Amino acid sequence: MTQKTPSLPESYQTVPVPSHWPWWRKMLAFAGPGYLVAVGYMDPGNWVTDLAGGSGFGYTLLSVILLSNLMAILLQFLAGKLGVVLGRDLSQACRDHFSYPVTIFLWIVCEIAICACDLAEVIGSAIALNLLFSIPLVWGVCLTVLDVLAIMVLLKFNFRFLEAFVFALISLIAGCFWYEILASKPDLASIWRGLIPQSEIVTNPDMLYIAIGIIGATVMPHNLYLHSSIVQTRKYSDTVEGKREAIRFVTLDSTIALMLAFLVNAAILIVAASVFHQGGHTDVSDIRDAYKLLTPLLNASLASTLFAIALLASGQNSTLTGTLAGQIVMEGFLQIRLRPWVRRLLTRGLAIIPALIAVIFFGEKGITQLLLLSQVILSLQLGFAVVPLLIFSGDRNKMGAFANSRWIMALAWACAVVMIGLNLKMVYDFTV
Repeated sequence: MTQKTPSLPESYQTVPVPSHWPWWRKMLAFAGPGYLVAVGYMDPGNWVTDLAGGSGFGYTLLSVILLSNLMAILLQFLAGKLGVVLGRDLSQACRDHFSYPVTIFLWIVCEIAICACDLAEVIGSAIALNLLFSIPLVWGVCLTVLDVLAIMVLLKFNFRFLEAFVFALISLIAGCFWYEILASKPDLASIWRGLIPQSEIVTNPDMLYIAIGIIGATVMPHNLYLHSSIVQTRKYSDTVEGKREAIRFVTLDSTIALMLAFLVNAAILIVAASVFHQGGHTDVSDIRDAYKLLTPLLNASLASTLFAIALLASGQNSTLTGTLAGQIVMEGFLQIRLRPWVRRLLTRGLAIIPALIAVIFFGEKGITQLLLLSQVILSLQLGFAVVPLLIFSGDRNKMGAFANSRWIMALAWACAVVMIGLNLKMVYDFTV
């Protein structure tokens, strides 16, 4: 029997977790992959949907951010468990299970999702560079190629360096928005009411469109592939008990990281609601408009600058993990074996080309709509990643004692039905 190549072979089991360590040291050793996943839940695409939701509808769509984040926690738990138990990432599991035509179809769909995600991340970084340093958008897009070099340098030392770098950028983003929240002085009662779902979200087509975009920006298809791979960077005991313990720590890691992502997304919407919506600026979905308005409306000199700094950190964080996900997907579905720098340059190139086309042909005016559309496209791709994940994680022949229980399967399928159903409703509303 031919030995199967592990996922992300250059980093596979490079972080040791000795079985004799106390629980707190194991918890710290497992901490990291969840934050690489979480950055995809606070990328520039989230910024556009959160700004549009907050400025247009106040605090109402906070409930969508909360519910989509809870769905994300469940799905990332299943993805992490799949990687721990099978020792295969989701793309490899698809290739092992499905026929060649189905595998190729799933790969193409996943690449479309990655391109849509990267479009938001690359353009977001370019906008931030333009706002901070007046660098033209086209050159800003080209500069995002440097994230390939960053990944190469960080992974050359240790996968933990990449995780530490990403965590530092997340902390920077959180710190910037903590300042924005304090400066905007939001209404706490309205925030609590906004966390309760309202029927208007489904009945109002404009609100539903933004809600779908929020779901698309929150539950990222390629993050399921990424998480199932990078949990395998930990070297734990290859026993039933060792895997059970690994699943507990992997789940704790991703849950804490995704709750931090929820707080960041909620902060963006809350700032938009308290500053723009309450001030009568109900159509602020453009990042540039938000940047220009924050300082004068809040009367805080650092508001706009910190907003742009957080945007740049968000974009660079997301392009780092997006490039890594692109490598994992290409290797997993197609079994292509290239040198690491070639793989990463190729996946980054596939993302930059559509971003350059968007900037050149649509200019500044069309960028925001493209960013919002990219998040809706992401949402439309979700089913093609979620359904295989649920099939595999609930299969006792594959997962054995770690197969999903009935209540977890029922909850997971309910999430899938809600996401797919909302997508169909949105398509119906905007085509009839």
